[in-house]
Amino acid sequence: MALVPTALLWFRRDLRLSDHPALLAAVGAAGDGGRVLPVFVVDPRLWEPSGPPRREFLRNCLADLREQTGGALVVRSGDPARVLPDLVRETGAGSVHVSADAGVYGRERDAAVERALGEVPFVRTGSPYGVTPGRLLKDDGTPFRVYSPFARAWRARGVHAPAERPAGVRWADGLPAGDLPPAQDLGDTVLPAAGEQAGRDVWAQFRDQRLLGYATGRNTPGTDATSRLSAHLKYGTVHPRTLLAEARALGGDHADAVDKFVGELIWRDFYADVLWHRPETAREALDPKMRAMRYDTGPVADEHFAAWAEGRTGYPIVDAGMRQLLGEAYVHNRVRMIVASFLVKDLHLDWRRGARHFFDHLVDGDLASNQHGWQWVAGTGTDPSPYYRVFNPTRQGQQFDPDGVYVRRWVPELRDVPDRYVHEPWTLPGGPPAGYPSPIVDHAEERQVALARYQEVRGA
Repeated sequence: MALVPTALLWFRRDLRLSDHPALLAAVGAAGDGGRVLPVFVVDPRLWEPSGPPRREFLRNCLADLREQTGGALVVRSGDPARVLPDLVRETGAGSVHVSADAGVYGRERDAAVERALGEVPFVRTGSPYGVTPGRLLKDDGTPFRVYSPFARAWRARGVHAPAERPAGVRWADGLPAGDLPPAQDLGDTVLPAAGEQAGRDVWAQFRDQRLLGYATGRNTPGTDATSRLSAHLKYGTVHPRTLLAEARALGGDHADAVDKFVGELIWRDFYADVLWHRPETAREALDPKMRAMRYDTGPVADEHFAAWAEGRTGYPIVDAGMRQLLGEAYVHNRVRMIVASFLVKDLHLDWRRGARHFFDHLVDGDLASNQHGWQWVAGTGTDPSPYYRVFNPTRQGQQFDPDGVYVRRWVPELRDVPDRYVHEPWTLPGGPPAGYPSPIVDHAEERQVALARYQEVRGA
């Protein structure tokens, strides 16, 4: 006989059972003897624009969550404003519980669900962030636009301790579980393991083996020095509260590394806060004046974009980054900045075109972080140092991949090239090795073009 739930827990970007305040709220609402119905809704508005890597990682997270809930996780597809009220009517659930969504679409969707539920409480508890977007303001009551003062306010406010994992949750059963979303064809792309335990394992390995060297190692793509937690933070298989608490407990020699790692978590909260206050910046420049920037279009621009996307620009560090994107649905953070700068300031293409390509291919594609990371590089967003910062791809490679380890991993045409030539193979006697292109543009010339276009905008 089916057991009637008294609380419905709608999972979104919180695909875990530990450190989950909304789960605790649902258990509390259910009370003694009550049941919690775990639900995930495959929303076409989110599923369809997602690239195959994010779809597959989500699917694997849901498979893990279904196992953790003893098979109770109910998966439905459709508009949540229709699906959830139908489930409430079908089961008699007395409340619906969620982690608050600060995204542009998520806020609109949740308001629609709340209206559709009528008198049934729609309860928001917690969020996917250390500090929920919209909570921090400057002394004059306006939102932050620059990272450093936001970070100071964030650190002064502090973050709550992790929530306890409830023991012996009584999950509702009796409803058809529903099929997981369809498996995706990833070709040769290899994704990381998904799910809560996988996220915990990735964190534990980083904490115990690499965190101590993070402050310096994080900039060298040829070493395994970053956390690789971005996809797990995106889907909430771990929460930043958990990471912060465990990292800060290390103390001692880890202080500098922990401080740098915390700073990266603050960047995540900062970009979410910017998008919360300025939702139009998902598609438009934060700085209105920069919306007049001239970008190239037409057949040559399309050819340049294709060369960039496929990793055949003739600039090794750029090509390695774009091939890593295709191979792992991930790009090292330092290299993300390099390839973005090349697209916008060497090829003079619209940052939104690159952001869309990243969003299609990244397993950790997050709207706030992706769009505002691109805007930071493009000089159109939250940045006190604007458009005239132009990354030199050759020097970036020489500085951060001096032995060419990263380049050789992803650009096999250059594996036998001596170190002195690996970041500028066009200077080899006889030119680049067979199969590797010459540079499609001259960086020094294109830098001047980029600066001239910036002057046009600034002088307007």
